[in-house]
Amino acid sequence: MDLALFDLDETLICEDSSGLWLRWLVSQGFAPAEILEKERAMMTDYYAGNLAMDAYMALTLAPLAGMSVATVDGWIRRFIQRDILSRIYPAARERLNWHLSRGDNILVISASGEHLVAPIAHRLGAHGALAIGVETAEQRYTGNIYGTLTYKEGKVIRLQQWLSQQAPERPFQHLWAYSDSINDLPLLEHADYPVVVNPNPQLSKLAQDRGWQISLWGRYAKTQAVAG
Repeated sequence: MDLALFDLDETLICEDSSGLWLRWLVSQGFAPAEILEKERAMMTDYYAGNLAMDAYMALTLAPLAGMSVATVDGWIRRFIQRDILSRIYPAARERLNWHLSRGDNILVISASGEHLVAPIAHRLGAHGALAIGVETAEQRYTGNIYGTLTYKEGKVIRLQQWLSQQAPERPFQHLWAYSDSINDLPLLEHADYPVVVNPNPQLSKLAQDRGWQISLWGRYAKTQAVAG
């Protein structure tokens, strides 16, 4: 049995889940419209590999501070149904099903908050999720985060922590990692089988130089794979 790790945003789905979530909150009147401009500015830093993730999470969690977990869970179910399921790459579904047919264990590992990533991973049929910890107290969101951030090198650290908690009699033979982002370079380097999905020119060249598989996943097109 292998372990397959899938980044979420722009790997399994064609957009960023946190950005979509903020747009949903604004559309429902649960967050001010100005938050979208601030989020877009921060995402420019993300694509450049310079995002301060703690500041980004503080921004995206601000509308939830003080809200009950049960209320937000209901919002998220509606959000996933409306804005996430239609954005899953068909080729991503095929790849998930391929791993499931082999008996592999699938984790979604993302630099988005666990309140979003865990239910999305469940809807995708994954076995679990590793994401940024979102703090609650007395069944209400505090607006804070906790633990090692699943961002850049933090994804490898969280993965190693998770692996240390698994049953030793069922070790994983190989590790697969799928990602679109140069921010996930540490995770891709850690994998036995790294697969870059719709990479930008920087990541594409790196993958070609290292002989990694490149997969081009379209929203409506069939899977196209390019040998590294």
